[in-house]
Amino acid sequence: MDVIPRIHHISAIVGDPNENLKFYRDVLGLRLIKQTVNFQDPSVYHLYFADQDVTPGAIMTFFPWTNRNYGRKGSGQGGRIAFKISKGSLDYWYNRLISYGVQVETTQLFGKVTLSFEDSHGLDLALVEGPDQSKKQEILGFYGTVLLSANPEKTKELLTEIMGLKELAHDNKNMHFETVGKEHHHIVIPKIPQSIGRFGIGTVHHIAWSVLDINILSQWRLKLKEYDLGSSLVLDRNYFKSIYTKENGKIVFEFATDGPGFEIDEAKEELGSALQLPEQYESKRSEYESMLVKLEV
Repeated sequence: MDVIPRIHHISAIVGDPNENLKFYRDVLGLRLIKQTVNFQDPSVYHLYFADQDVTPGAIMTFFPWTNRNYGRKGSGQGGRIAFKISKGSLDYWYNRLISYGVQVETTQLFGKVTLSFEDSHGLDLALVEGPDQSKKQEILGFYGTVLLSANPEKTKELLTEIMGLKELAHDNKNMHFETVGKEHHHIVIPKIPQSIGRFGIGTVHHIAWSVLDINILSQWRLKLKEYDLGSSLVLDRNYFKSIYTKENGKIVFEFATDGPGFEIDEAKEELGSALQLPEQYESKRSEYESMLVKLEV
């Protein structure tokens, strides 16, 4: 069976949807590619962002809560999310973030110089230069992410022995891994088990890993069971099919197919321009539209 080549998407909980839209569209320059709803709670948006070309492995999604229920960062969550930028563009991005009033700190993460900051709802973000230069000053997808594990050694075992990630380095604080696909997504796990987190605004809900198709997804479901990891049924998310598991470090992992993709209900140039509902909610469209905050697209 194929190993995991890359991150499929990362999903986080944020606050006001228009504040979320303005930050990721206007400050970071990402593209809103899908307005839909949380399939478990259609009164809440599920917003998808990507780079301008909607590159696979570059999808960031959000559940915008409007109840002011902030979370507590800790085990069972993803940590800081790092986006890749062009080689030589750190100064450009530092100045851009400062111009928008974002507090930025120059740090070290993934063994590289990193711009660390928070979004408008306290979500931990970073920018890291990739190996290639580009004339476009744009986000080029994910560089990687931190995983906040309650059992770092068990999470490491899953990543390396089952999912096929490569361990790059470790020091007295962190373990550092990399996916084997062409994206080379980087994963850092703090060695010290993290205190228990609580989901809410400003926290990462889950990390989704890319698999080719439904056949490979079904194989992963069986493989997880072999390693005594529970798995959900295969779920249809319209744009992909997926399964969920909670690994031994208490982090929610999703395994998601690459297809059918985001153009099944909108043309590429129109992605994100209108609310798309799954078939089971279409009959109550007017009710859900009245509950959702109107997006300033």
